[in-house]
Amino acid sequence: MSSLPTFTIGICGFGTVGQGVWKHIERSRATLEARVGAKLVLACAAVRDLKKKRPVKIAASKLTDDPLAIATDPKIDIVCELMGGTGLAREVTLAALSRGAIVISANKALICAHGEEIFATARKHGGHFFFEASVAGGIPLIKALREGLVANRFPLIYGILNGTCNYILTQMEEQDAPYSAVLGDAKRLGYAEADESLDVLGWDTAHKAAVLAFLAHGTWVKPAQMIVEGIDRITPGDFKNAAALGYGIKLLAVITRDFSTGELCVRVHPTLLPESHVVAKVSGVFNAVSVQGDVAGTTLYIGRGAGQDATASAVISDLVDAVSLLKNDRRAFITARKRSAPARPVLACRLAPPEHIRGRYYLRLTVSDEPGVLAQIAAAMAAQHVSIASVIQSAQEPAGAASLVLTTHWSNERALRATLRRLARLRCVLEKPLLLRIGDFSE
Repeated sequence: MSSLPTFTIGICGFGTVGQGVWKHIERSRATLEARVGAKLVLACAAVRDLKKKRPVKIAASKLTDDPLAIATDPKIDIVCELMGGTGLAREVTLAALSRGAIVISANKALICAHGEEIFATARKHGGHFFFEASVAGGIPLIKALREGLVANRFPLIYGILNGTCNYILTQMEEQDAPYSAVLGDAKRLGYAEADESLDVLGWDTAHKAAVLAFLAHGTWVKPAQMIVEGIDRITPGDFKNAAALGYGIKLLAVITRDFSTGELCVRVHPTLLPESHVVAKVSGVFNAVSVQGDVAGTTLYIGRGAGQDATASAVISDLVDAVSLLKNDRRAFITARKRSAPARPVLACRLAPPEHIRGRYYLRLTVSDEPGVLAQIAAAMAAQHVSIASVIQSAQEPAGAASLVLTTHWSNERALRATLRRLARLRCVLEKPLLLRIGDFSE
């Protein structure tokens, strides 16, 4: 009986995710090896502090503080880049790919910033780059886009891609609690980082949206080219107003493509979703993504989007695929499957200008509580051809102020931006207006 082939694995970054990958491979080694038909050897892990105690036990002989040593070691077949960041992580990734190794990454920021360079290096040197864990944690979303839905074009992809924000919004709505209080709780529970800005201002979601846009449309869209807005200005009152209108509020990534014009739009912002919508009902730290294909129709993916086990599951899924690739042909992605490239022929596309990004809007204003204010607001909006659909007005602190909530009929981003500039110049408008989009997505 012939012996099974052996493949060695090096892990660069041994934090929460790295330890989860090591733990689950060790725990399920017999099952994994039976499934892939190969021996899996966890060769070493790169850490920042060799003396630090960790929940996952690992022999001192398998630790190093030099991740580049793992990346450049010809005996390591598969390099797992789980460090985060875009500096040293980029060096490690390119070094491994340059010698024809396979790299598995959970680093959406790295892919967003250096994806073109990474994939070009993989193609040039016969390496390969897997990144299932970079978006939506344990949900096999990337595999679905790249393989299961390969026959489709995607006019619309949208969903919740950040569990921290979804937890905060869920708690604000259910507990009628202010943003600052819920954020503090999220930090104490470990759902939010000490510096929460990457999550709550929308940038983490934007990095993930960039990866999805590339997979779906073969085009890299940088966060600076997107509409990116966070959840930090949403109040409990906004949830009450939304509920009165029949909506909930979620932070969504929205990727739309008009195949008749070739225009692509990628945006991240809090969105009012109908309360009956399945994505509006996804709570806590869970993610949910709706994918509309022109062949398969709409498919929906819901699950844990972060955390040790969910992310480790996605990394190990990539690892199994990597072993399958190595067993057959290391350069198969060049000659056949092309899995480091976009999953479908790329049609030319360009970013949609603001006037072509259409939708309905929710606008909250704090205004002077005096006669004639609504007429001034309406005039400012009419000047940009923005039509008011509904009005909610209530008393507001301090005394003499009122909260004015307007929804609009269909308009566009250019008109709303101009409207906000006009409103900001009115003396009766006391604070910076809050603009939210209304999600008119079909179920």
